[in-house]
Amino acid sequence: MKIKYIVYILIVLLLGYLIFRRITINAKSAGPQAAMGAKPGEVPPISVNGLIIKTQTFANTVSVSGTIEANEQVQIKSEISGLIKSINFTEGSNVSKGSLLIKINDSELQAQLAQALTKEKLAAEVAGRAAKLLKADAISQEEYDNADAELRSLKAQTQLIRAQLSKTSIRAPFSGRIGLRNISNGAYITPTTPIANLVSINPVKITFSVPEKYTSMVKVGTDITFTVAGTSRVFKATIYAKEPSIDVTTRTLVLKAKSSNEEGYLLPGTFANVILPLEVIKNAILIPSEAIIPVLKGKQIYVSKNGKAEPIDIQSDIRTDEDVLVSSGLNVGDTVIVSGIMALKNGAPVKVKIKSATH
Repeated sequence: MKIKYIVYILIVLLLGYLIFRRITINAKSAGPQAAMGAKPGEVPPISVNGLIIKTQTFANTVSVSGTIEANEQVQIKSEISGLIKSINFTEGSNVSKGSLLIKINDSELQAQLAQALTKEKLAAEVAGRAAKLLKADAISQEEYDNADAELRSLKAQTQLIRAQLSKTSIRAPFSGRIGLRNISNGAYITPTTPIANLVSINPVKITFSVPEKYTSMVKVGTDITFTVAGTSRVFKATIYAKEPSIDVTTRTLVLKAKSSNEEGYLLPGTFANVILPLEVIKNAILIPSEAIIPVLKGKQIYVSKNGKAEPIDIQSDIRTDEDVLVSSGLNVGDTVIVSGIMALKNGAPVKVKIKSATH
């Protein structure tokens, strides 16, 4: 009999332990719900960040790569062959338009010119006497014409030699900075011998391309900004020309802009990061790109209404590195959820912490 009572007592104790354990577990699970404002049995709200929609002015821009080019650039060469008599420039210096750069030995041409002038003078005297004799009917018209033709031929020969002489003086075709020379005094040069590069770098040109979808938004006279490697300085330029057609290979439009370069800081060949303004939109609605959920039909976001998450379809065609421009689907005053969106579903309770706009 005693064993039977002992068994009953053990069973009662075991049941009491199980009931106590269940009560303890329920109390622990109910504690966080109560702390978050949820009643027992309800799903606690999810803490998220939100943004109250306001309108603002949006300047739509596109960033493209460009190259800085000289305003004018040429490789100096000689038109004739000959020995260099003198070099009249300093490497890396500025030269003015028309200044003498190279003088080629012209002694042979000078001798030819003296000979041609002598023959021309003699022919002029012969032609003068022939004119007097023609008036006196002492010679025929044909004889006079031959003398006059000889004079004109010698004059043309003299002009040709003078033209050759002018080519022995190589002058700067425009004002600019001349580079390193590839020749020395006494060297024999030909028309294929490169002498030096001459560049004009104030102003400089910036060549860049934009995708064809932006071509209607790009106008001649538009001001742009650009940066170059090695400095945070922002430079300004103005578009002055564009190609009349789209490049069928790259599907882009090539444009050129000019920028002042009085300090000579910008060098031809430098890479430029160009910021091109396309249009300014007033009363625009912008939301952070991390709030967007790609869906089969387009784009979707979550808004908070009455403490619950609600999905909304939106339309958007323009985006920047950080924001998306919403064209339809949102209204001023809506609270857009910008964090924890992957854990949300329609009707999920949310506790929203409002973030201030960064724009």
